[in-house]
Amino acid sequence: MAKTIALLIGSLRKDSMNRKFAKALEKLAGDRLKFQEISIDLPAFNQDQESDPPALVATLRTQVLAADGVLIVTPEYNRSIPGLVKNALDWGSRPYGKNVWANKPVATCGASGGAIGSALAQAHLRNVLAYLDMPTLLQPEVYLHFTKDLIDDAGNISKEDTQKFLGGFVDKYVAWVEKHA
Repeated sequence: MAKTIALLIGSLRKDSMNRKFAKALEKLAGDRLKFQEISIDLPAFNQDQESDPPALVATLRTQVLAADGVLIVTPEYNRSIPGLVKNALDWGSRPYGKNVWANKPVATCGASGGAIGSALAQAHLRNVLAYLDMPTLLQPEVYLHFTKDLIDDAGNISKEDTQKFLGGFVDKYVAWVEKHA
């Protein structure tokens, strides 16, 4: 039976390269994983609202609790993670003692047009995930240099070596989720 994965895409843009990247990973996972994209288009975290969060936040919390694992596919903005990703993580971790992220096996990856992909964003993200008590898949690291025709809208990968590498990442992630779920 397929494991349900809470998918966070760190870009809201409809035609985002990270959205295409996530589609390719979903295709590589086949029937082993069922991806459920979690909206991170949330109001800014406000501690005054944590005991009675907005409906969008309550939905995020419910979806994450029901998931077997988490996959974060993120761009890099200004050498770090997008504010929307951090905001979603903050909402899910509060109020104190009600952290929905705890013990959820997670992997990170990301794409950018730059040569280092999203390496620094993921380094920052791993610090946050460690604090949130999420078992994090550390290898292989996936910092995808996204080029124009690398992945099409259907999630097809044009380069065989990239497809093989990402297939290995998905295989490791599936095993990670099964180990921790």
